[in-house]
Amino acid sequence: MKPFDPALLPFAPHHFDRGAGLRMHFLDEGSGPPVLMVHGNPSWSFYYRNLVLALRGTHRCIVPDHIGMGLSDKPGDAAYDYTLAQRIDDLEALVASLELQEPLTLVVHDWGGMIGMGWAVRHPEQIARLVILNTAAFPLPTGQRLPWLLKLARMPVGTLLVRGFNAFAWGTARLGCTRRPMARAVAAAYRAPYDSWANRIATLRFVQDIPLRLGDRAFALVHHVAGNLDRFKATPALIVWGGQDFVFDDEFLGQWREHLPGAKVRYLADAGHYVLEDAADEVIPLIADFLRPSHS
Repeated sequence: MKPFDPALLPFAPHHFDRGAGLRMHFLDEGSGPPVLMVHGNPSWSFYYRNLVLALRGTHRCIVPDHIGMGLSDKPGDAAYDYTLAQRIDDLEALVASLELQEPLTLVVHDWGGMIGMGWAVRHPEQIARLVILNTAAFPLPTGQRLPWLLKLARMPVGTLLVRGFNAFAWGTARLGCTRRPMARAVAAAYRAPYDSWANRIATLRFVQDIPLRLGDRAFALVHHVAGNLDRFKATPALIVWGGQDFVFDDEFLGQWREHLPGAKVRYLADAGHYVLEDAADEVIPLIADFLRPSHS
């Protein structure tokens, strides 16, 4: 893994043995009511670093890196099944190992929404609150097409671009912040785990696993999760949405409003896909306020 400024991630590492010799890295900071933060692709637990710093004085912050991502092991296809179902199983095993004594707040972003909500529909009794950040847990909205960057990554040339040149991580860092360009040191940290052909396997497999039609491996599972989101209609929820997202646009936000009609929504018209990065000064206080006991 390429080095990056360690001051940007000032947390002790923890590892969960996922079996078959695979280690899943996670952050476990602070004490109090638990907050589980689930990242997407091509980011990693680094995405939540500032939120962890803000909350760890009052909450227990648990932030896993998916297998193949961040500081977790990065096995080849022969040693790990890079699918949505496997991701949900991994998260389920990690949470079970922590033996939490109370329901948690689930924070999700990007493909982490599908993974996190996939776990949540299995364990609705363990969800106290939801925080939704530019993500989905349902199929593409009607009439929606796969964004060009994802479509390119799924083409035959995508393997060379993503695994050979790290184009997906480079492109997302460049396009993900629209209020202000991402600082060079921060962008380098986002790319740092994906420093070789072998270590970029998950960023490609994530994109290839997006289900678009009947027969795709994750198609039935995505529809199952979407069909069970009504379990959370009464769950306190906060949706913070960057309006300049190049993937999860306002159509996705509309879907969330339908699934979670009681959610508090903050729409940031000029913020991008990495909304927690791009608008940290607004988003972090919103989340911290939402988690205060007065919102119970």
